[in-house]
Amino acid sequence: MSNKKVEIKIKTDSGQPEGKIEELKEASANKIDPGQNDSKDKKSGQEEIEYLEVKPEEQAAGKESEPATASKLEETVRDQDKIIARLESELEAKDQEISELKAQVEELKDKFLRVLADMDNLRKRTAREKEEFRQYALTDIFKDLLPIIDNFERALKIAEETDGKTFKEGIDLIYRMLLNYLARHGVKPIELQDNRFDPSLHQALASEESEEISEAQIKEELQKGYLIHERLLRPTMVKVLVPKKN
Repeated sequence: MSNKKVEIKIKTDSGQPEGKIEELKEASANKIDPGQNDSKDKKSGQEEIEYLEVKPEEQAAGKESEPATASKLEETVRDQDKIIARLESELEAKDQEISELKAQVEELKDKFLRVLADMDNLRKRTAREKEEFRQYALTDIFKDLLPIIDNFERALKIAEETDGKTFKEGIDLIYRMLLNYLARHGVKPIELQDNRFDPSLHQALASEESEEISEAQIKEELQKGYLIHERLLRPTMVKVLVPKKN
């Protein structure tokens, strides 16, 4: 077995740590088998040397990449800070918008409740006024009737003290007063015209056949009818003559 010594030279620059170089030499020496032939030893040593060789340009490139990586990292951090600042600004704007919308909602809610309360008060006031109108709508009418009732009372008091003619004249006066009062309020009696029977104004309570007529006619007025502003208030009750059937 030959004790051939292999000297390993490792290319490096001045920046390579001294401890690292010694480790590489020791690792290379351990991997070389002294019992192998010279050519194999030489080849293995060459391969090991080439494996351990550190090229200066690669080392320089590594040194240059470190500042570039750091610069890129700083740029990324700055971009992230900008994004965070923008998101915080947008979040603050959204919070302010939400606060404003909440204030508007509260204001609209308050207005809605006020309108609802006003509508409820209006409904109650309308119902109360409607009831009052129903109860007191005829106040003026009844007030105007009171003098007529007073005249009736006076006529009844003096009926025994006067003759029949005076009493009749008093009653006739009260009757005309009552008719004038009704006319002021649009109420007037239905006048019979040529005794023609009109179903829209007259109501037949009795009928009698006659050979002298060809269409229905009024024979007798049993109860006077009235109109109020050209609308039927009460139909006239009559006795009707109808043509005799063959």
